[in-house]
Amino acid sequence: MKTSIEKACHIAGGQTSLARTLGVSPQAVQQWVTRGRPPSGRCIPIENAVATEVTRFDLRPDVFGNSL
Repeated sequence: MKTSIEKACHIAGGQTSLARTLGVSPQAVQQWVTRGRPPSGRCIPIENAVATEVTRFDLRPDVFGNSL
């Protein structure tokens, strides 16, 4: 089963594409995938980058809670 960050990468066209969109290094995105979650400060930009198909609530329910 894919994690939410893996789903976001897939929707964005890959880790490098997501990294480019967010203005971070591909290595940073790789670290998020390895950990299974991005930093909380990157969740809203990721949500915006993938047209809300993966939300901040999916990415970090520990920070943002569950979506309604």
